[in-house]
Amino acid sequence: MTYASLHHGRRVALCALVCCAALLSQRGLAAGEGVVLAPHRAVYELTLASTRGQGMTSVAGRMAYELVGSACEGYTQNMRFVTRMSYQNGNTTVADLRSSTFEDGLGTRFRFDSSQYRNEKSTEVTAGDAARLGASDDVRVELTKPVKRTVSIPARVYFPVQHTIALIQAAKAGKTSFRADLYDGSEKGEKVYDTVAALGHVLPPGNNRKLPEVGNADRLNGLRAWPISIAYYEPGSGGQDALPIYEISFLMFENGVSRKLRIDYGEFALEGELTSITFHEPSKCDVK
Repeated sequence: MTYASLHHGRRVALCALVCCAALLSQRGLAAGEGVVLAPHRAVYELTLASTRGQGMTSVAGRMAYELVGSACEGYTQNMRFVTRMSYQNGNTTVADLRSSTFEDGLGTRFRFDSSQYRNEKSTEVTAGDAARLGASDDVRVELTKPVKRTVSIPARVYFPVQHTIALIQAAKAGKTSFRADLYDGSEKGEKVYDTVAALGHVLPPGNNRKLPEVGNADRLNGLRAWPISIAYYEPGSGGQDALPIYEISFLMFENGVSRKLRIDYGEFALEGELTSITFHEPSKCDVK
């Protein structure tokens, strides 16, 4: 899974999944050397892990995430994130986020389309197309919803799949932290997050057997995994004394599949337990 903005009422992204702030080259990191993401569809059941005095009594929800494609033909991600929140005063709120994105394998194009609903009423629609013309050029974003406009964002930003691949590469290299500016089309297509990731020690193949049994998840038994935590900050905050907007943690397998999700929004935190997973047939890239 790629992890774009797993923030209540905003767009996700596992990503999985799923940092350094150096300028991107259009090969190497962008092409995902040494990383092969597994096309799959995963469903996570969401429950309330903790609350900090906001009157919330329960949360029930579900997140369905799907990744298809490959490095040569690009990656499509589809996600739906629904939560039903109950409060002490008897009120109940149902939030429903639906998103679809496409990202080419070189990290030069990123298209996004998301819709948000609250109690079945549309609250926000965002769509646009981001293009990176060169490694040192700013990224040009053509927004079509909620209004047509052009936005320029720094060249150093990572798109969601790029970010996931870079996290896995950093973990494989034994790094313990990873920082990046991340753009996923959030906040009406105008938001860039400053992200700081903490990467835990590698867990050897077989760790998946210690987790609750899920159909088809035995394909993860032979893979390494890393516990990862990512804090999302406002741009320019530096991630030093500032408090993060929210934090996510998860167990990331080397093929991009995630388990043991936790999303902390400050006022409350959610846990996400993998309940089903289906692996799609990998796309076949032409070899020249």
